[in-house]
Amino acid sequence: MRSQLIKNARIVNDGKSYVGDVRISHQIIECIAPNITPRPNDEVIDAKGAWLLPGMIDDQVHFREPGLTQKGSILTESRAAVAGGITSYMEMPNVNPATTNNAALEAKFAIAAKNSYANYSFYLGATEHNLDDIKAINPRKVCGVKVFMGASTGNLLVENPEALEGIFRECPVLIVTHCEDGKTIHKNNQRYEQQGIVPSITDHPKIRDVEACYTSSSYAVSLAKKHNAQLHVLHITTEKELSLFSKGAITDKNITAEACVHHLYFSEQAYPALGNLIKCNPAIKAHTDRDALIAAVKNNQIDIIATDHAPHTWQEKQAHYVDAPAGLPLVEHALLSLLEHVKHARLSIEQVVEKTAHNPALRFKIDKRGFIRQGYYADLVLVSPEQTTEVTHESCRYLCGWTPFNGVTFSSKIASTWVNGERVYDGINVTKPRAAMPLVFNR
Repeated sequence: MRSQLIKNARIVNDGKSYVGDVRISHQIIECIAPNITPRPNDEVIDAKGAWLLPGMIDDQVHFREPGLTQKGSILTESRAAVAGGITSYMEMPNVNPATTNNAALEAKFAIAAKNSYANYSFYLGATEHNLDDIKAINPRKVCGVKVFMGASTGNLLVENPEALEGIFRECPVLIVTHCEDGKTIHKNNQRYEQQGIVPSITDHPKIRDVEACYTSSSYAVSLAKKHNAQLHVLHITTEKELSLFSKGAITDKNITAEACVHHLYFSEQAYPALGNLIKCNPAIKAHTDRDALIAAVKNNQIDIIATDHAPHTWQEKQAHYVDAPAGLPLVEHALLSLLEHVKHARLSIEQVVEKTAHNPALRFKIDKRGFIRQGYYADLVLVSPEQTTEVTHESCRYLCGWTPFNGVTFSSKIASTWVNGERVYDGINVTKPRAAMPLVFNR
């Protein structure tokens, strides 16, 4: 590859924002300086007026492969991700067959090595019976262990206290949890049945309510404290849960928390217009919860922002609320939605970069990614804050062919994305990289 020189960009990195140049050579950031003189063979990109950010590291996606590829695949969803400025992802185990042993992990790594547009790793799914598989994880290769605590079906549901104790005691890598209490959800559903009421989408946050989330999250936190485990609680949705998490630098914590872009953008006020398109678990809740999450991002109770990208077909989402699946596609527009918070002064651009790139790299101990630093892989995204992006179902790149942001005009545009030094998106076209890489973890 020719070396590339990005000039006159406003570089956002390590809590600072300044104008400078970045040279990329052989996958790596070779030099960062106020003014770099072009060499004869440099490809020069004038980025005046644009922000240069480290690519987003999305630690929570469902790309649906193997077994659910009518909804999405590693190829289609990673292609959409790089168009949205996501350069690395960590993918979840609830596929078919579920990723609950090393053979299933290796099968997914093989698919990604062939088809992925972004760098990748995969979670091992915990069951009530695979503690030996968990203990045998390669901590340099596998991002973490996913525990569905009362919010999944089949063998990925882990509710048995003895099994949970074993996982939190023995797991050699970061534990990530989906926390919703199944008993509370069941009790809430029974209340509707007893009253003869068929719930609708506006009842979703009442069924999967604050208590369901808090009961499960507080249990996970207590287990982590008891066993001194490394715990990362995914997609926090309620103000009440924030009391479980401390403020401060992510490097000082054993227990960390995450918010997702849709829970920061939407509130229950959007259900009448969007219906099942924003049905997700845990549920989008009150605007007061959303505002509390944004405040927690600012004060460092929330450490990471991710997507929980989870596509379903349009036909599936047209079912009645009770039967419609939970989840929505987000990777192509996640970063753009966060930049709306910057435009409206709810978050700073430095905070967005910290929560989407720096902190995922630090929490998961990812080797040479997540920062714009000399010697690091050139995973970069160039954002034009002066150009807009009109979003439609027809223009999105998801295999499912729809987006919850249909009709929205975002106030910025992804101008370019680099993965391992390759410019894989130029603002219009996505190009398959020569080789996306598996993430390496310094553990």
